Amino acid sequence: MEIKLTLNGKPLAASVRADTLLLDFVREHGCRSVKRGCETANCGLCTVLLDGTPVLSCSVLAARADGRAVQTLEGLQDEAADFVGFIADQGAEQCGFCNPGFVMNTIALLRENPDPTDDEIRAYLAGNLCRCSGYEGQLRGIRAYLDRKKEG
Repeated sequence: MEIKLTLNGKPLAASVRADTLLLDFVREHGCRSVKRGCETANCGLCTVLLDGTPVLSCSVLAARADGRAVQTLEGLQDEAADFVGFIADQGAEQCGFCNPGFVMNTIALLRENPDPTDDEIRAYLAGNLCRCSGYEGQLRGIRAYLDRKKEG
């Protein structure tokens, strides 16, 4: 099956099998930030933005992305650079494995709601599994970033 989509701002046409997962498709096209974790749509490691909405690419067929825009962390480096240092400053990326999923969901959250409450941040990031940090570091990092932004 032939699909056409935009991957990180670049048009792409490719042939895929009907059962190819979007996770495998984007990794085959160099997007290594998208990781295979639980394969049950529970950990958030495979998060990508599909037409601007976060989806778990382990549960989406590549064919579903036909005619759509897919963004991975590789295509959002400038947007991510604004706040990832704040997360790191809080010690929230101890092993770093979960970080791309957190970053992708934080980008989606801040696009949707530029001034979220702590509860809204927690709710948006609830689907990301982290075995190292206990999640509070990510929350503190995002909050510090938002506070700095307000200060100018």
